[in-house]
This record gives sequence, structure tokens and C-alpha cells, in this order.
Amino acid sequence: MGLESRFGDNILTTVADKFINWGRKNSLWPLTFGTACCGIELMSTIASRYDISRFGAEVIRFSPRQADLLVVAGRIVIKMGPVLKKIYDQMLEPKWVMALGACATSGGVFDTYGVIQGIDQFIPVDIYVPGCPPRPEDILNGLLKLQKKIERDTVLYRER
Repeated sequence: MGLESRFGDNILTTVADKFINWGRKNSLWPLTFGTACCGIELMSTIASRYDISRFGAEVIRFSPRQADLLVVAGRIVIKMGPVLKKIYDQMLEPKWVMALGACATSGGVFDTYGVIQGIDQFIPVDIYVPGCPPRPEDILNGLLKLQKKIERDTVLYRER
């Protein structure tokens, strides 16, 4: 069932969606959860050469209550899983998650009992950025794809 048949063609919500999503996609406040080498690539993406701020994601937050984008970069071990879930739960809606690198997306080369084989086992992931580690260009491309996904969200219904 499509969104049109669920909520009807309402010009008010359509126009509101357009402006609200424009603001949301151009003012993402990321919370970085870097545990390995992907965090270093994320730092270079934030720095002046690649300048993630030109895409509206410059306000890096270190509190989950002030962030709306959780960037998980690196491997997550079993003991960190509940901590990551708690951080995700503390974020206010709407919130998005970016899995950065092979370790966060699928466990990477660490196919052991102690490493989680993808963070999507604990929290829902909106965008996957592959690589070991992903280059800053790939991180920016992932951010642009996430922004396109945010444009398609509606105020009444959020696609997960």
C-alpha cells in the first residue's frame, strides 16, 4: 500500500513535507561512534579538505539527545552492543543511522565470536557505506544518499 493511498493526496502535508524535509536534510547533527580506523577517515571528511559542513552536517554532537544522525564507524564487539543500542534509544525522532565501513556493516575481516557481524543486528541502519576503511568521498556520497532518503520521508509516516 503506497503512501498516497494511506494518507490521500493532501496538499497541506505535501507542502509541509517538502519544507520540513528540506530543513532536516540540510541540518543533520551527527553523533560519531568511532571505534577503529574508519573513525580516522571520518575525521578527515570533517576536516577542511573534504569539508562535510558544505552538506549541512557540520555540527558534530557528543550527546545523543542533541544528535539526529548516528555514524557508527568501526567494529562493534558484543559488550558494546547494548551501549550502542542505549545511545540509539536516547536519540530523539527523527533519527538516522549510517554504518561506516566493512566492520560496522558486516563485521569485516573480524569473523570472531566477540565481534558483531553488522550493527543492523542491534539497531536499524538507514545507509551503509562500504570500504575498509571507506574514503572520504565515499562517506560524502553516503551522506548525499541519506539526504535523498530524508527528502522522501513524510511527516505522517516514516519509511524504515
